[in-house]
Amino acid sequence: MNRIHPTRRAYVSASAASAVGLLLSRTLRAADDPTRDAALAATKKAATYFRTKVARHGGYVYHYSPDLTRRLGEGVAGPEEIWVQPPGTPTVGLAYLAAYEATKDDFYLDAAREAGEALIYGQLQSGGWTNSIDFDPRGPRVAQYRSGKGKGRNNSTLDDGITQGAIRFLARFDKALQSKDAAIHDAAQIALGALLAAQYPNGAFPQVWTGPVPKQPVAKASYPDYDWRTEGKIKNYWDMYTLNDGLAGTVTATLLEAHSIYSEPKYKEAAARLGDFLILAQMPDPQPAWAQQYGYDMHPIWARRFEPAAITGGESQDVLETLLKIYRATGDKKYLEPIPRALAYLKKSLLPDGRLARYYELKTSKPLYMTRGGDEYSLTYDDADLPDHYGWKVDSRLAGIEREYREGEAPAEPRPSADEAAKIIAALDDQGRWISTYAGERLYGQPKFKSGETYIASAVFSRNLERLSEFMRDSH
Repeated sequence: MNRIHPTRRAYVSASAASAVGLLLSRTLRAADDPTRDAALAATKKAATYFRTKVARHGGYVYHYSPDLTRRLGEGVAGPEEIWVQPPGTPTVGLAYLAAYEATKDDFYLDAAREAGEALIYGQLQSGGWTNSIDFDPRGPRVAQYRSGKGKGRNNSTLDDGITQGAIRFLARFDKALQSKDAAIHDAAQIALGALLAAQYPNGAFPQVWTGPVPKQPVAKASYPDYDWRTEGKIKNYWDMYTLNDGLAGTVTATLLEAHSIYSEPKYKEAAARLGDFLILAQMPDPQPAWAQQYGYDMHPIWARRFEPAAITGGESQDVLETLLKIYRATGDKKYLEPIPRALAYLKKSLLPDGRLARYYELKTSKPLYMTRGGDEYSLTYDDADLPDHYGWKVDSRLAGIEREYREGEAPAEPRPSADEAAKIIAALDDQGRWISTYAGERLYGQPKFKSGETYIASAVFSRNLERLSEFMRDSH
């Protein structure tokens, strides 16, 4: 009898002894692999720096100057402020959990706990989160926290994956702790309950809620019979049905992960109802795609002054990916039915450079843009002078969506190779920092960096930690 795995016994015959010896030899070599050892050390070094030097109250913002004197989220972060919106605190917390799963080192679990406690401090009475948490009770962004340590607005938001990211981190952390930490478990459950209460009867979600949403009649999407350029604008668009910024995909992923963690059917059922809304929200011909926002009458509506009532290239792709995700979760082919018409329409709508416009005019499908003069925005078909604070064109993912539709499964991200791990490790400096250099790329929060300026990014830290963690798991 030879024990060849620490968690199970295998009984082998004499004729299999050489095979067992070979397996043991390979296992020992993997454990002693210098690249894996280097990954383990680099992960600890980077996480130690981030946890002990970068964190504020256990939480994080988007970007930091290398000397940590400047902290940036959506603009300059206050001295006692952390960011919830990805890639802020929940994103870093998820990276710590990935490192814990790969190493079983309680250091990472403790770091995740600090991030979780920071999120609990700033959970709103309405159950979700806003984009940041201010630990200064008199700070400019303090809100009505469930902890009783704040006051002001109580706007839980699904914009930019804010509440979704916090829920996914807390639920995964709750799973890692086997639901033994009452504060973590309660925060996750309260947030999930509030999310379910924010779902409209037709399956849609608003961008923002302060409590359970009102009942509204269920209808299919249709074109407005008024001049959408000047009429039908709704001040509180955030209360309406929203798909902006990939809401359908991030909410669906959150609900399905909650179902996987807690084994409660209500989360999967809510994801399916969101899929039902996506079917209802597909616009009729000649534009069988989706808008960013809809009024209760299911007409596309304006949001901010530069977000017109229009067909959208970006959110339509997110909807298609979400329908495929819901189909895989439920096996119900009705979620596939909208896809062929939408793909055909969007492929015809591609710009000459192969991208999609953010907006297409209702009924004409002309690419729609804006010009800006001060605080005033004007609609135009001309893309020569676009405001630079917004993405007016989006990359096409249509080929991948169509392939997934035809093949029936989502493509997996390539596993991290030893070469990739080695490059990540080599990029770590002697203090345990991954330093980035600005080269004009679009960044979270749109910081006003100069070309060549260096900075520390929570997104880079989190991505590198997760890739090294995945590499270490694969190396076992």
